[in-house]
Parts: sequence; structure tokens; C-alpha cells
Amino acid sequence: MTTSSARLHHRCEGPAAAPPLLLGPSLGTSTALWDGVAPELAASHRVVRWDLPGHGGSPAELIGPGADVADLAALVLELADSLSLDRFSYAGVSLGGAVGLWLAVHHPQRVERLAVVCSSARFGDPGPWRERAELVRARGTGPVAEGAAARWFTPGFTAPELLDDLLGADPAAYAACCDALASYDLRDRLSSVRAPTLVIAGREDPATPPAHSRQIADGVPGAALVELPHASHLAPAERPQAVREALGAHFAARRGAGTGPGREGRASGTAVRREVLGDAHVDRAQAGTTAFTAPFQEFITRYAWGEVWTDPTLPRRERSLITLTALVAHGHLDELAMHVRAAVRNGLTPAEIGAALLQTGVYCGVPAANSAFKVAERVLEEIAESERAEE
Repeated sequence: MTTSSARLHHRCEGPAAAPPLLLGPSLGTSTALWDGVAPELAASHRVVRWDLPGHGGSPAELIGPGADVADLAALVLELADSLSLDRFSYAGVSLGGAVGLWLAVHHPQRVERLAVVCSSARFGDPGPWRERAELVRARGTGPVAEGAAARWFTPGFTAPELLDDLLGADPAAYAACCDALASYDLRDRLSSVRAPTLVIAGREDPATPPAHSRQIADGVPGAALVELPHASHLAPAERPQAVREALGAHFAARRGAGTGPGREGRASGTAVRREVLGDAHVDRAQAGTTAFTAPFQEFITRYAWGEVWTDPTLPRRERSLITLTALVAHGHLDELAMHVRAAVRNGLTPAEIGAALLQTGVYCGVPAANSAFKVAERVLEEIAESERAEE
């Protein structure tokens, strides 16, 4: 359902009785930014996407020169009140993320869980934002649209509908949003955020580089951080599946759900899985996920990687040795190849891997160890060839 009134234009999706989740946009975009993410989240939440003033369907007169993020946050609270949402979860991109952080700092009783996507606690020096505001007031959004694709997306990717949103934005309202970005600075207030927080960064984001996300994650108590490879500033558009996965797990752990594996395990599990198995493997697994296999991917990421592999009792080197032994014992040679690579990534040398496999010959049987040595030798040679090629 899409609605428009004298206040913020918004779009509601999902069951009316489900936990509410507000989705905020980045500067220059509209609710379309969330097209690849919102429908899946709406299966378990009452999703409310909203447009910035002068963007999409929101009236431009809702904001004026000299505006700040507090003004935008007040409009979001007014929207929530109109929908009878006393308490809600929130996710926002860039300026939309800044609004979420501001709400979590100044209205903690309203924000149940928070996700900050490709955003910042301070968007650089105020000067360039004020210069951009003056440029757009004088010449419209055309000049900033010329370089938008390079700021928003990695090379080779584009989303024409979002670029059209930028060209269609009201110049005065866009400039007022630039004023808000210029004055925004929550760096000294991050420690006051009490909502469970997930921070998502695009590793190739030039507008809010990963260091900005790390600053938020370091400053907000207990925050989890996910860095997405092959993603720039508008990650929900460029990497919708990865963003859906991270947000779905984060918001599934609602208030009152306890402190078990569901609360933060999914986000940290994704990060550990990437660190141990590598981005290429995890990206392939995510790309091949279907509606049928999604619950299994959720299970292994949450429990295997979010619970077992994150347990600090054993270092990862020892976990790799245990994993290699177990895989040999059960003859899982495809998995063994993957975990030989992981073992090298976790710091084991070829000699140490060989010693572990030799031990399996004693306790798992010579035929099993023989097959394992063949797999490991092939994988280690592939790794060596790759390293030689890089030299």
C-alpha cells in the first residue's frame, strides 16, 4: 500500500500486526532503493518505507534552508505516530541511516533495533555539503547526477531508476538535506545508543568508506559490523541478497527474544564465514541460495559460524585441525578441499596439514587418509600456483 499526504510519503508492506520496521533512503533516492530488500523483510515485519522531503512522493515544503537531521527525524516520528507505531525497528542508508542513529540517541524508547547501512556519524567537513547545496539551488540536481553513478555503484553496475530519482528530486529540498548533512555530527554520542545495532558497509564505497562504519560499530556498545565485498554506497540496490540476509537475521532477533544464538550470531557468523572460507566461496553460496535451501544456509551461518567458530575457547588454527580430521573420518572430500584452503587462511602450513592427515591414517584408516592426501596435495598446489601468479 502506498500513501501520500501533507507529510512524508510512505509505503507499507507486510502484515499489519507484524513487528514494525521503518526503512530510510539515502539522499537523492526514493523508496525504490529498497525494492530488492523490502518484500522479503515484509514476510515477517510491517515494513514502512519513506521518502525524504522533495524526493519520490514527499512534499518539498516539509524542509527548508538550514535544516538539520533532527528535522528529518521529527518527520519520521510524526509518520510513526500517524501509523500508531510507538516502538519500531529501523534501517537506513546514508542520510537515512543518520536519521536512525539520531533517533536511537535522542529517542531510545522508540527504537527497538537499528541497522545503519553505508552511513556515518559525520559525513566529512561541512564545506563541501554547503557548496553542493548552493550548486543545486542554482542549477538543479543535474550537475550532481553526472557523477552519481561513480559515487553510488561499483564499475559495471547501475540502477537507472535511482538515477532518475535524483534527477527528479526537488532542488530546494535536496539542498536542505545537504544542509542537514553539513551540520550532522554524532561521533561523541555513539556510546549512548542502546538499541541492538548492526552496521553494514560497502567495501568499495567512496562516499562513506568502511572506516566510517567501523567508527560507528566501535562507538555503539555491542554493535555488529558486516562489510560487503563488491558493494559501493547503495548496497541495498547493488547487493540486495547480502543486505536482506544481514537485515533479516538482525531484525529476527526482536526484543524479548533472549540472548541465544538468534540475537547477534547471524551477523557475526557471516563475517567469520567470510574470514575463514573467503569472500568468493560465500558469494557463490549466497548466489546459489534458493527459497528451498535458504533455511539451511541460515542454519549453518547462525550455528556453525555464528556460534561454534566464534567461540573463543579454541583458536581457529585448532578448529581447522579438528575440522580436517572430522571430514577425513566421514569421507567428505569436497568439504575437505574447502577446509584445506580455510586451514591455510587460518595460518596452518602445508607441513602441519600433512601431519594432521598422517594422524588420520592411524585413527581414521589408511584408505581415508590416502584420499585426503590426494585432495590436500591438489588444493595446496593450486594455492601455490595462485601465489606464484600474483608475484
